[in-house]
Amino acid sequence: MLKYRDGLADLPTYDTTEEDWNIKINANECNMNLPPIVEDRVMGRLSRLEFNRYPNTEMDDLKEQIAANFGLQTENILIGNGSSEILEKLFFAFGGKNRKIVYPQPSFSMYGIYVKYSESMGVPVELEEDYSLDAEKFITAVKSSKAALAVICTPNNPTGNVVPLGTIEYIAQNITCPFVIDEAYVEFYGESAAGLLSKYPQLIVARTFSKAYGLAAARVGYMLAAKEITAMIDKACMPYHVNVLSLVTADIVYQMRHEFVPRIQMFIAERKRMIKQLKTLPALTVYPSETNFILIKYDKAVELNEYLENIRIGVRSFGNAPRLTNCLRITIGRREENDEWFKALKDFMERV
Repeated sequence: MLKYRDGLADLPTYDTTEEDWNIKINANECNMNLPPIVEDRVMGRLSRLEFNRYPNTEMDDLKEQIAANFGLQTENILIGNGSSEILEKLFFAFGGKNRKIVYPQPSFSMYGIYVKYSESMGVPVELEEDYSLDAEKFITAVKSSKAALAVICTPNNPTGNVVPLGTIEYIAQNITCPFVIDEAYVEFYGESAAGLLSKYPQLIVARTFSKAYGLAAARVGYMLAAKEITAMIDKACMPYHVNVLSLVTADIVYQMRHEFVPRIQMFIAERKRMIKQLKTLPALTVYPSETNFILIKYDKAVELNEYLENIRIGVRSFGNAPRLTNCLRITIGRREENDEWFKALKDFMERV
């Protein structure tokens, strides 16, 4: 009889199963590969790698670039396998038995899973009816639970809205525990909490290369925080935990991040265009978004999702998930993809 760790069998599984979609807009990925000039530089760099050596200077190179961009020291930077690994390590490092972790709900679904991984106690704070965050309610939850860690995702996944910078600072002023700002989608919004790091030593910013820079396959993210925090979180990571192929790719992408500005602007313009078009469909509730996706609510969302699946268009359906019942999340794709999925939505609604 095999005996696994207590509670392991009860952990939920993050479903990564995919279909062969004609239009894949269900995972908030960038629907464009690297710009050709960036790809050429990446391939040239990869061709000169010493595959027989462990990563060494590649990690330092990337840290130096990120630190210089934010006016920080390399000791303020931690690189991880996507911001997901960084968040997991934060939950592990600050959480533990009888320790409370506060986060909004609905938000990134992995927060609840990381709570269980770290054997912590989750304290979800319900968002308001319009999915906005009540700062006083959040602060009260942190203080009353004596939280070991507080986390906010902004812009928020899956709702798309933001917690204003002034609200983030107000919360930081009123709590003393480590306070993580998950900025996976910040490039589509433009206003970061990174500038507050020097004022609030408990503040931590987590970012990823997966969304705006289209490096979901490479799995690279980074954390900005006080030196004492990065040093401790680093202890939770394995040696050489980020592979050299991903590191050099991210290093080139960060060097050439200006090449991504036009496409980020294009996705923002497409998001605005599609929100405007979706609002012409009276049966839909369309939520504001500052990300690369749009959340909609529709009474027949389950049937609509099945229809889209049948014509090989993959969107994210939340089924009857709490606070997300009858909601669909649609990633912004290329213009022709957006026109096609919108036509499919409209055709469905005109027939029912």
